[in-house]
Amino acid sequence: MPIKTPYALPDLAAGQSPHVMGILNITPDSFSDGGRFMDVQNALTHAGDMIAEGADILDIGAESTRPGAVPVPLEDEWTRLGPILGSLCDLGIPVSIDTYKADIAHRACAAGAAIVNDVWGLQRDPAMADTVAAADVHVVMMHNREAADPQIDILSDIDRWFERSMELALKAGIAREKQILDPGFGFGKTIDQNFKVLNQLETLQKHGLPILAGASRKRMVGAVLGVETGERLFGSLAVHLIAMQKGAAIIRAHDVRPHADAAKIVAAARRESA
Repeated sequence: MPIKTPYALPDLAAGQSPHVMGILNITPDSFSDGGRFMDVQNALTHAGDMIAEGADILDIGAESTRPGAVPVPLEDEWTRLGPILGSLCDLGIPVSIDTYKADIAHRACAAGAAIVNDVWGLQRDPAMADTVAAADVHVVMMHNREAADPQIDILSDIDRWFERSMELALKAGIAREKQILDPGFGFGKTIDQNFKVLNQLETLQKHGLPILAGASRKRMVGAVLGVETGERLFGSLAVHLIAMQKGAAIIRAHDVRPHADAAKIVAAARRESA
């Protein structure tokens, strides 16, 4: 497979305009849009639409990571990704591969992916950190737990997790400027814990890395509003606006246009106060 040079990421430095990562799930069972973009042409059309709406990054996943999802064998995951990934990487903005499997990450980076988005923060597949380092791409290291525990201090748990992920990244030789942290809204957390993380999101900046926030259409939104996934745009936007105000550098969202508009307003407010 010929190796493509990935598109460069936008500036993620603190104080810059927040960036929007558009979600493209080519899965039959994702909680919000499962089955909608399994067809290659539908997926490419949707990706183009998200770019037109203001996406700075595309995040593609071929295995649902929702709670209770059935694991997908590696070759099945690649069968979904392979036919589309090269075309996505030619659309003109950075592409992120949402996987926790090192072999999938290796193939995706060879096809031009600029980011590996690992929902297990380099801590599930022991080959992942070395794979990312060898590809010289960015990595999103997300906090995760096998199950929620309402008795724990979730912020302390996230801090310990991030320290371990950063240690693995350092040992493998992943440059600091290529590391991104994600507190993992909706992953191994109670509803209250999700909102505690949101309320104190700015404290995670002590790790010195950009923060990605992704609560799009998630249960924490539905639990408050009492609505199904298709009715969660406004709630998702509210959560993400708070996250941007608390320093999130990247917002991962299904609905790109509203989030891109919100990011522009946040950026304008920052410029005025600078």
